[in-house]
Amino acid sequence: MSAVSASPAELVLHPRNLTGESPVWHAGEQALYWVDIPAGTLHRWRAGDGQHTSWRADQRLACIARQAGGGWLGAMEDGVYRLSLQAGQRLEMTPYAGVSHAHPGMRFNDGRCDRQGRFWVGSMLDNGGPAAPVGVLYRLTAPDGAPRLDVFEQGMLTPNGLAFSPDGRTLYLSDSHPDQQRVWAFDYDPDDGTPSGRRLFIEKLPGGRPDGAAVDVEGCYWICGNDAGLIHRYTPDGRLDRSLSVPVAKPSMCAFGGPDLDTLFVTSIRPAGAGPLALDGALFALRPGVQGIEEPAYAP
Repeated sequence: MSAVSASPAELVLHPRNLTGESPVWHAGEQALYWVDIPAGTLHRWRAGDGQHTSWRADQRLACIARQAGGGWLGAMEDGVYRLSLQAGQRLEMTPYAGVSHAHPGMRFNDGRCDRQGRFWVGSMLDNGGPAAPVGVLYRLTAPDGAPRLDVFEQGMLTPNGLAFSPDGRTLYLSDSHPDQQRVWAFDYDPDDGTPSGRRLFIEKLPGGRPDGAAVDVEGCYWICGNDAGLIHRYTPDGRLDRSLSVPVAKPSMCAFGGPDLDTLFVTSIRPAGAGPLALDGALFALRPGVQGIEEPAYAP
């Protein structure tokens, strides 16, 4: 049985994100970046002075990854783009790899780089209500300098929870749709970036639906329990270790950051009808007592 943390979550910033997602710590800047999907906005919060800046794109922005050479990679509605932060809070978008979605009304959702810098991203129906198994898990590759999205897993509802073990040999993937709510683990070949041996890792969370995730230095998997205000920690053998609470119902994704990578940042969703004083859509910080791992930059 896990214990729910009694230590309060710290409110970092309250930008009232509609769907805050994809937090990524930038160690060089000592700053956290994340997105608000429907607003098409990239946010940055600097730890040193608390400055908050945002940039707006022309499409919904689902997830981001740092680029090894600087700048950002972003998964949008119709493909993956290189992103450049411009004056006037404008996000310049340069097409990088297009996609032909399996169904109208789809967009990308969760994305993550493996330990070697390969970018993985899932797609879903933007209206997540219908249980239409059209979601796809892609790997972005750039053979001979020609980027493309290769299909690795089909028939999903809402791909989510992407994360990689510290040694890069396990890939985690969840499906957060109410009709699925499972997390799987795959054996992962770090040399060629191929997953295999899919197996059930978590049948169902003890609270909430599985959403975004992160991995710590001990190889434990942290997964947001959307609808329950909880973030759960699972050991590599699938045992629930503990649950931490946040003061909103819909935590969406977590990421380790801070100077020592010992702060767990958590984004959240602001449901329709949230009151003016509600904290939904805010960014929180937790002190879980364990360090995380810096997320690799995309390196084609």
